[in-house]
Amino acid sequence: MNYYDRIRELTKSVPIELVDFSQPRDPARTPTQASSNFITNKEQGDWAENLITRAINETSKNLVAVKYGKSDDCIAGEEGFDKFYQEFQNELDTIGKRPDLLIFKKTDFIENLGYDISHIPHDKITEYVKKAVAGIEVRSSAFLIDRYEEAMQVRTAKSSKTALRIKEKILAEYIDILSNPARENYIDLLKGITEKTLSVTDFKVPGWRSSERLTQLNELFKQLKSAIKEIQKRDYLSITPKVEDIKVVYKWIETFNVPHFYFQVFFDKVYGISFEQILQIISNPDNDGVIFSVESDTKNQNKTTIKINSKSGIQIASKVDEPLHESVRKEMDRGRLLFYVTFKGGTAYLDIDNLKTILGVSDF
Repeated sequence: MNYYDRIRELTKSVPIELVDFSQPRDPARTPTQASSNFITNKEQGDWAENLITRAINETSKNLVAVKYGKSDDCIAGEEGFDKFYQEFQNELDTIGKRPDLLIFKKTDFIENLGYDISHIPHDKITEYVKKAVAGIEVRSSAFLIDRYEEAMQVRTAKSSKTALRIKEKILAEYIDILSNPARENYIDLLKGITEKTLSVTDFKVPGWRSSERLTQLNELFKQLKSAIKEIQKRDYLSITPKVEDIKVVYKWIETFNVPHFYFQVFFDKVYGISFEQILQIISNPDNDGVIFSVESDTKNQNKTTIKINSKSGIQIASKVDEPLHESVRKEMDRGRLLFYVTFKGGTAYLDIDNLKTILGVSDF
């Protein structure tokens, strides 16, 4: 069974509530106006892509990274963007979504085409693309993953301590009020709260206000609820394939039969995961809420995004030197000004053995 056949079989296991491969992709509306935040995120993504490209090309003796993903310096609101965006949408329906990078063996690399084939029409390079070892979608995240995990551990420990302290205070000082038949269910609720059950506990804050002690008790329940909500927030940074992209990535694999991967670039490390593993993870309902979650991403036009724990993947770079950054002024039509941040430089220190493992290559 070749790569595409394995992926096709896996798509049959993905819940249709998450991704329905039998339905065509939803049409996308053309963006009408870019924001400073959007351009900064685009600049960060371009930097992450360049970081991985340089790391591979400066380190590998046998592989070459080539820019392939459809991109353009033109942004929403500028002349020519509508035409570019429509061409991009047409290509999605024809061959699927190009990954940002293609990895070729040096023996298959065509010097005349160079290190950037993103502007070459797809029908001119079909056979060349099929020779690629891998396609890589590069995602960026404005976090230091190690610092984030440390902060989440502190947050969880602090909130757990607070929640258990409030629970004991209520049972010790307000048991007489709760012993009223109309309120005694709260006694059972509180006794069921342990360090182990905090992550799944939920209740409605009563809203009592008819006496001073009831008001105090109500406030304690409100504080307890708040502490529990902190514990139940997602506590991992993620690799983030958008649900709408799953279909067009599959379309690209169907077209070229080339293994596809996601690389998530943080400002201190890089993690990677195969598209095949992504499908395996989201096909198992037991992983929902444990290894991955499905959320509306406010940073990406509220698009539904699958957020997979980065540690489910493989560490591709054990260290990243942060880039230089500077502010840029951009004047749009009608004199509207946008100020955004650009990123330059930085180095990703590749874990060669892990990279060979995830790409399935013996020589790097």
